[in-house]
Amino acid sequence: MSTAEILGSSAASGSAGVNDFEGLLQRRWSCRAYLPDQVPDHVIARMFGMAQRTASWCNTQPWHVHLTNGEATRRLARSLTEHARTRQQVSDLEAPARYRGVYRDRRREAGHALYASLGIEKTDLAAREAQLLKNFEFFGAPHVAIITGDRDQGVYGAIDCGGYVANLLNAGTSLGIATVPQAAIAMHSDHVRTHLRIPEDQLIVCAVAFGYPDTAHPANRFRTTRADLTETVVVIDE
Repeated sequence: MSTAEILGSSAASGSAGVNDFEGLLQRRWSCRAYLPDQVPDHVIARMFGMAQRTASWCNTQPWHVHLTNGEATRRLARSLTEHARTRQQVSDLEAPARYRGVYRDRRREAGHALYASLGIEKTDLAAREAQLLKNFEFFGAPHVAIITGDRDQGVYGAIDCGGYVANLLNAGTSLGIATVPQAAIAMHSDHVRTHLRIPEDQLIVCAVAFGYPDTAHPANRFRTTRADLTETVVVIDE
């Protein structure tokens, strides 16, 4: 079989459990506008309990979560937004050096889709900056989880945290909770660390804002695309 034929067989029918999981992955999306309603404590506990099942290097489970609710989220949002307006970025993890080729194209496509949904023109720099700053307001979400990893575990600890974040997003989707992973928050790690009193032995990886979606908001009307498997998977037969 050719690579295309092998990868095309991924669409074959499977068990009900497999189909349910596939449907969950297809339903998940990044929410950028939220209702003010808080998620009940028992739902939050279930969501994070599911994510805790994430596999990790030597079962170290290096992730830590600093979770804000309600007014604590709003205080962090106000403080972080003001900081981001006036200060240079300082991140615990090295930021991407550049986006080239297909990575640049995918990034641009996602950005263009977001701005188009909001009716923001490419030349409207003020509106684009205002939308960018909404990252630091957590798009109005009532909850935000700051994900940190053990500093001594370095890149592998960060990879484990990435797996945890992916499971947290999918767990939220399964419970009817909207989420958005936010690397932008980690670009101001110094301020987040000070505000939340995060220990120096923890690296700030990202944030996950979550709550109930404002489905009427135009920012929530677009979906990003995914690359075809033939672009990302190489099948080696011999």
